[in-house]
Amino acid sequence: MGLSIGIVGLPNVGKSTTFNALTKAQNAQSANYPFCTIEPNKAIVEVPDARLSELAKIVKPQRILHSQIEFVDIAGLVRGASKGEGLGNQFLANIKEADMILHIVRCFEDSDITHIENRIDPLGDIEIIELELILADIATLLKRVAKLEREAKASKEAGKILECARKLLAHLETNSPARSFADFATSECETLNKELRFLSAKEVIYGANVDESELSEDSEYVKKVRDYGEKQGFETIKLCAKIEEEMVALSEEERAEFLRDLGCAESGLEQIIRTGFSKLGLISYFTAGVQEVRSWTIKNGSKAPQAAGVIHNDFEKGFIRAETIAYEDFIKYGGEAKAKEAGAMRSEGKDYIVQDGDVMHFRFNV
Repeated sequence: MGLSIGIVGLPNVGKSTTFNALTKAQNAQSANYPFCTIEPNKAIVEVPDARLSELAKIVKPQRILHSQIEFVDIAGLVRGASKGEGLGNQFLANIKEADMILHIVRCFEDSDITHIENRIDPLGDIEIIELELILADIATLLKRVAKLEREAKASKEAGKILECARKLLAHLETNSPARSFADFATSECETLNKELRFLSAKEVIYGANVDESELSEDSEYVKKVRDYGEKQGFETIKLCAKIEEEMVALSEEERAEFLRDLGCAESGLEQIIRTGFSKLGLISYFTAGVQEVRSWTIKNGSKAPQAAGVIHNDFEKGFIRAETIAYEDFIKYGGEAKAKEAGAMRSEGKDYIVQDGDVMHFRFNV
């Protein structure tokens, strides 16, 4: 299971610089003018997890494979994007494919970097982007309503979905996001969202892009973004895109020392992935053998056969049992053999709910 995060924001807020830093790939052009990103840049990167290194110290595998995450750098949106302004709806469509939105917000002042609205106002920037997402959802839903009106003449089920769609449309037209619609959890709304993938229903992480001097303490701009995010139920991560990009060329040891000097416990990438996993309800389990130590991403609450299916469909179809050791026990006893001797290896059946960090080996019928 992959995780896709779409990076959005107004032009010149640091999106492409953040993309370069987060993906450790300098393939997103950064320039001091709007729309320097013409096509959405995509990159697959590893999910950092220190537990893999600890497992590898014991198992000594030929290779270590991390879970992966996709970042999509989407061109700067502007006021009126939902009506075709700037680079228009083609980029709103790119956001539909993302599981989560990373909304980069400019929280720094620099007279050398232009702002498309000619002012520094983080909350105003957020309002512009979020309104465009709502307006795009309205346009999408209007088309679906028209089709449902025809289908409802012959289908009761379509009639129920139509009723829900009309209520949701009225909600959106008050400039309120889909996620705040009271009936959004109903089966009818779930059907609509699965089909249309409402932009204003997606989880959001606000990335407050600050100057290096403001990393140690929140500026007034950052405080405003945090307060707004808390009211919406969203996390705010403070980062300095320039610093994150500079760290790309550093070794792991140099990067760790650099972060300590800045008073930061972890990088922006680590914070974003940790927050993304948490908000989307994702966890990792591990397989550990001499060929490879590997992390697998699953939904929290997944049962053992579902977890096995992430490796291969045949594992789920022919599932017999899962030989399971908690990560802490695997490390404590120094590997599978001693963990088994100590009684820390469990044989789990089809109803077992996989826990974050489980080290697993699946038995299945071919």
